[in-house]
Parts: sequence; C-alpha cells; structure tokens
Amino acid sequence: MGNSDLKLFIDAQFTSPYTLSTFVALHEKGLSHDLVCIDLATQENRQTHYQQRSLTGRVPTLEHGEFALSESSAITEYLEEIFPPPTYAAIYPQNPRHRARARQVQAWLRSDLLSIRDERPTTVIFHQPCDLPLSDKARVAVKTLFQAAEALLKDYRLSLFGQWCIADTDLALMLNRLVANGDRVPEPLVEYVQHQWQRPSVQAWLEQSKAV
Repeated sequence: MGNSDLKLFIDAQFTSPYTLSTFVALHEKGLSHDLVCIDLATQENRQTHYQQRSLTGRVPTLEHGEFALSESSAITEYLEEIFPPPTYAAIYPQNPRHRARARQVQAWLRSDLLSIRDERPTTVIFHQPCDLPLSDKARVAVKTLFQAAEALLKDYRLSLFGQWCIADTDLALMLNRLVANGDRVPEPLVEYVQHQWQRPSVQAWLEQSKAV
C-alpha cells in the first residue's frame, strides 16, 4: 500500500492544532495526500459516515487505504512506523530516550493546560487576538508551560533535541497561543516559536488557512 492512498480529514476552519500536527507530519515525510474538510460548525463530524470512519468523531482522521485512524499523536506515530526513516524523513528522534520525551511532550500538551487552550484558542494565531486578560488559573498554567519549555530547550535553543521533530511543532503552537496574542513570553521562547513557525511545512499550512 503506497502513500497515494492517504487522505487527511481536517477541520474546515483550519484552526485545529492537532490537524496542523498531522498535516506537518505528512509534509515533512513528503507524502502525497488528499485533504478532506469537515465542517465542525455544522457538526459534520457527527454524521454517521464520518463517525464510523473515525470512531471518535474527531479531527484529524487519517485514511490509508481501508484503514482509518483518528487522534493526532496516534496518526503521527503510525506515519513514522509505516513510512520509516531513512527512506522517509524522520519526524521523531531516533534516540529512544529523546523519542520517549517527544511523546511525553505531545501527551502533556494534549491533556493539560486546558485554561490556556480555553482562554487563548488557536483563533488568536490564525484569525485575530483576544483582548481579555488571562485568569489566575491560566497564569498558573502559563508559568508551568514556561518552566517546562525552558527546561526542555536548555541544551538546544531552537529545537527540543538539536534537530526538529514533530513535538517541536506541537510545543511551538502551544506557546504561540501567547506569543501571537501579545502576552508576555520570555524572549528565548519567542525566538523558538518564530524559528519553528518559519518551517516550510508550517508555512504550507498557513497558506492553506489563508484561503479559507
């Protein structure tokens, strides 16, 4: 089964951080694929045909031939296994401990920091900033985010492990919720976000989102 059988089902608004992550993974590996937009505003993701495909009714969902998989980190790990390096570009570190750490970062960003995600949705990155101040709860989450990011990047200023991996895109996006909104962010983390945001695969996503 080749990469010509790939379809990525994404949110029609191009604001899902998890869809961005899978889109970037496909581009980094050089995998040709079709994009299929699902309108979350009209709950198209709850329609039977999509629910049966994705199981969870969420975006993104990757379809590879007759196999369909939802949940972004599951998708990126699947892509790394099915289209492995060196034939295809690596999206996870090859060092086992670094790879485990990258997966830890992905899991953490998807399961924690809810107050940041609520008060600084990705629309502040892709559409317009929010002028509401952060709540006390969000400020605590921001402090945790900054401390973790600074610890992770202490040895490598512009990437987590000295070389890009998919967890860099995920971490940069979480930080960019604050950077793009004009919230106060330590300068080294701003530089990290700006560097990661210039990656061609991320820029390809931004070009797609501008067309919406």
